[in-house]
Amino acid sequence: MKPIFERGPSLPLRLFLAVLCSVGLMTLDRFTDSSTQLRSYLTATVSPLYYLANLPQAMLSDASEQFMSHQRLLEQNQKLRETLLRQNTQMQRLQFLQQENDKLRSLLGSVPVADSKRLVAEVLAVYSHPFSNQIVINKGSNDGVVAQQPLIDDLGVLGQIVSVGPTSSRALLISDTTHAISLRVERNGDHVVAEGLGQSDEVRLMHIPHSADIQQGDKLITSGLDGIFPEGYPVAEVVRISRNAQQPFLQVYARPYAQLDRIRYVLLVWPKAKPEIDEQIAPPDAEAAAVAGDF
Repeated sequence: MKPIFERGPSLPLRLFLAVLCSVGLMTLDRFTDSSTQLRSYLTATVSPLYYLANLPQAMLSDASEQFMSHQRLLEQNQKLRETLLRQNTQMQRLQFLQQENDKLRSLLGSVPVADSKRLVAEVLAVYSHPFSNQIVINKGSNDGVVAQQPLIDDLGVLGQIVSVGPTSSRALLISDTTHAISLRVERNGDHVVAEGLGQSDEVRLMHIPHSADIQQGDKLITSGLDGIFPEGYPVAEVVRISRNAQQPFLQVYARPYAQLDRIRYVLLVWPKAKPEIDEQIAPPDAEAAAVAGDF
């Protein structure tokens, strides 16, 4: 009976034979090219195994790279969104500042008498109800503001100062029921007086006779006769005329040019100083008496 386990060559012998074969193969490969084709065949045969062995690592590396790229894209997208939000906010601010700049430029260039003193003021508060239309501005006596000083904007007359504090002032708008202003019809020079009705979009002309030459669309400007508003500022446009023979006067209504319900900035105007009368010139009565005394 043949034993199941046979004792083979000893370990030192097998090691010696392996070393001898290795040395022989290296010597053969060193001096001949017979193994080059064999290595190419082995490389071609084993390369798919290398690919399969490296496939999990490559897939994991690609997935990791894609994940990192996705994370970078998300971070860049978030940064771009934040940058866009800041830029949009800055753009809105720039547009607002541009509008404010245009508004101020319009104010500074709106006055008919460009050589008079002017001062831009900002509205701090608005008091508007059916019987009173007033505003508070951020300029006062420290800035040279005085009572009864006229206020205008880039469209027309707004009102006049009624009380002055050191750093702020209160102004009465032309739409206030207690306010009246002397005007002139630009078309024919007729003088009229407009009173407020408590409405920001309408004033009424007082005591206009039926024979008056006034038409819808007539432009009303300051006459300068009240000693408050300089002459020539636009105030309102006639929009409605009611003719009733039973009434003693015409009912004439005009729409102010200034947007009294949207006031943000106002322009304070100092009228030109009136020339003083020379005290050395004798009054007419005194001059006539002197002439009569000579005779």
